Amino acid sequence: MARAATAAAPRLLRTAMLLLLLVAAGRRAAGAPVVNELRCHCLQTLQGIHLKNIQSVKVTPPGPHCGQTEVIATLKNGQEACLNPEAPMVKKIINKMLNKASTN
Repeated sequence: MARAATAAAPRLLRTAMLLLLLVAAGRRAAGAPVVNELRCHCLQTLQGIHLKNIQSVKVTPPGPHCGQTEVIATLKNGQEACLNPEAPMVKKIINKMLNKASTN
């Protein structure tokens, strides 16, 4: 019986240590910002798209997840399209969307 108790002690200790590590990791992550992905979303970009097809535009500045500015347009049909933020047409689209949002 003493042998069974001695064999169970290391297993119990390992389980307790694992639980302690999980609790500590959960506490550290509680205040961290939620990041969906740690890479760039846009692999290819379009030079422009007609404004009447766009429902909304999201501009993501460079950060730890991606070193470049990303412009993602949600189209009226529900699809998303990545736009080149340096293209003149995209700059016009962003300005029009910003002006539209400021008037509402």
